[in-house]
Amino acid sequence: MTDRLQDLTAALLAAAARAGAPAADAIAVDGRAVSIDVRLGALEQAERSEGVEVGLRVLIGGRQACVSASDTAPRTLQEMAERAVAMAREAPEDPFAGLADPAELAQGWNAAALELADPAPEPAAETLQEDARRAEASALAIAGVAQVQSASASYSRRNLFFAASNGFAGGYTRTSRSISAVAISGEGSRMERDWAAEARTFQADLPSPESVGTLAGQRAVERQGARRPPTGAFPVLYDERIAASLIGHLLGAINGAAIARGASWLLGAIGTEVLPPGLSIIEDPHRPRISSSRPFDAEGLATRRRAIVDAGVLTGWTLDLATARKLGMHSTASAARGTSSPPSPGISNIALTQGPQSRQDLLRDMGTGLLITSLIGSSINPTTGDYSRGASGFWVQNGEIAWPVNECTVAGNLRDMLRRITPANDARAHLSHVVPSLLVEGVMLAGS
Repeated sequence: MTDRLQDLTAALLAAAARAGAPAADAIAVDGRAVSIDVRLGALEQAERSEGVEVGLRVLIGGRQACVSASDTAPRTLQEMAERAVAMAREAPEDPFAGLADPAELAQGWNAAALELADPAPEPAAETLQEDARRAEASALAIAGVAQVQSASASYSRRNLFFAASNGFAGGYTRTSRSISAVAISGEGSRMERDWAAEARTFQADLPSPESVGTLAGQRAVERQGARRPPTGAFPVLYDERIAASLIGHLLGAINGAAIARGASWLLGAIGTEVLPPGLSIIEDPHRPRISSSRPFDAEGLATRRRAIVDAGVLTGWTLDLATARKLGMHSTASAARGTSSPPSPGISNIALTQGPQSRQDLLRDMGTGLLITSLIGSSINPTTGDYSRGASGFWVQNGEIAWPVNECTVAGNLRDMLRRITPANDARAHLSHVVPSLLVEGVMLAGS
């Protein structure tokens, strides 16, 4: 299939040249996915999708336009190119848009070393159904679980090829296998819901369906009797499964697109402390079997390991070519794109420095406060960093979980919150964002 995708991108570039585009890049994606849902032990829904999609970007003197299609007939490709050229000639001029210099392009990468694609055959629909059924049965076996809202198993395989008129051409394949379950405990107005899910690049690395279903059921039962916490300033512990969202706000604030617009609460923060001393955020796009790994970015630049935050100090922005040019800097090889849009900066794999303590140690140290296991909604001011989110979890007294919590709001300012974090040592290494549970001091809670 990669040969076919390579041929499609070459055909698109040739069509763009015939239509009058002096520069262009093209992307072709072939994907297939299957998802199975069960309910009460029986098949509830089965979905399968297959198809090829192509995208073309043309550049004419600082003007650019993107088009995409799911029809790959030669006539369609030529019409795409002609339409893109016509659109580009009417587009506003962007002096920073353009392809990479050929000397900057990635060379000699080894996509196989990243192990992005499982060589095992696609699982049969019956196998996925059995996995979902086993997850559901395990959740229902937990005392106190009233029903399982959903139990699912899925598989996907995606081939991608990218080429440009500057001479770059390359592609790779990704696979993913997942199992999930959502369990409900209680009845009527006392119903509580929670979930568990696991996904891996290689099917052999996936935990058992029973472990997923059991965890979903246990979490739902633990939430029985939830009530609002007191209002006031308390320490808050972000559980590992949602702690990455807090670091995600920092990553969004250093995105080159936000910086170039002047709309970031970290504007001008390079070289300043944004985390406690000793904590770093490392981006490594080359971790094997991780969903966001990649040998090159969407502009053909070689990806590389970098310290986004080094010992608490912010080292730079996340940049693609256009934002780097606008800011007078160099791309961090962070371009990402789909078939219908131009490149934009995006993060791959990151890891936050872990601490020496367990989550239980941090609960003990916090004394009285809130353990957050779920976040709802979001109100983040991108220019000031003011933060407000709905939350649920567990109230902690004397270092021990006392009772479940719901219907509360946590609020603060991200700049202050992130400089007061204490990480645990419970991050899961198979995730693309490896972030442990995080204790944050002095967060405002709005509860009862």
